[in-house]
Amino acid sequence: MSKQLIQDFITFNPLNTLNESTGDRYGVPGGFVVEGVLQRCDAKNQNGRVYPKKILERECKKYDREFIQQHRALGELDHPESQVVNLNNVSHNILKIWWKGNDLCGALQVLDTPSGKILKSLFKEGIKLGISSRGLGSVKELKEGLMEVQPDFELICWDVVSNPSTHGAFIAPVGGRQFQFESAGHAAPTNKYQHVHEIITSILCEDGKCRI
Repeated sequence: MSKQLIQDFITFNPLNTLNESTGDRYGVPGGFVVEGVLQRCDAKNQNGRVYPKKILERECKKYDREFIQQHRALGELDHPESQVVNLNNVSHNILKIWWKGNDLCGALQVLDTPSGKILKSLFKEGIKLGISSRGLGSVKELKEGLMEVQPDFELICWDVVSNPSTHGAFIAPVGGRQFQFESAGHAAPTNKYQHVHEIITSILCEDGKCRI
């Protein structure tokens, strides 16, 4: 089988109360950190794919060694159709990953880049976001509607997205000042999408009046 770009989204439920800045815990004092489930193994996701735990564990060990420990585990805001992480669109850096049963959890530092500023503002506005893996590999059909990721899978990164495919993969800030989010048991604002364009405009345009 030939390798293809595999993208799998997950709805990201917070592991802790939603709040801002517990960077001290991860060696980034004052940093804006989010935690949650990045991926799930041995379970069908919304794209109809299953990741065997043995394969995902192998790739996570490699990713931790070659990217996280070298402080270059970067991801983008939204999924590009690319095998390379585009530095112009980087929004976060993964600080740590760990397993809770079949759930792969992670802590992400939201960076002070243009995309990172947008991401942080979306969190503050109560926009529910997701996390999505990006990798290269082939799949094998087990039965109709169910595909298994094969041993040639290579993990590239995790991106933050608006349409998650792994159940329960919504990310949320941890530590420090708190914000209200629907997934934390708080009522989300009814106009939660109303200011998204204004947020992006105000960050990308110094006077807040340019068009994007």
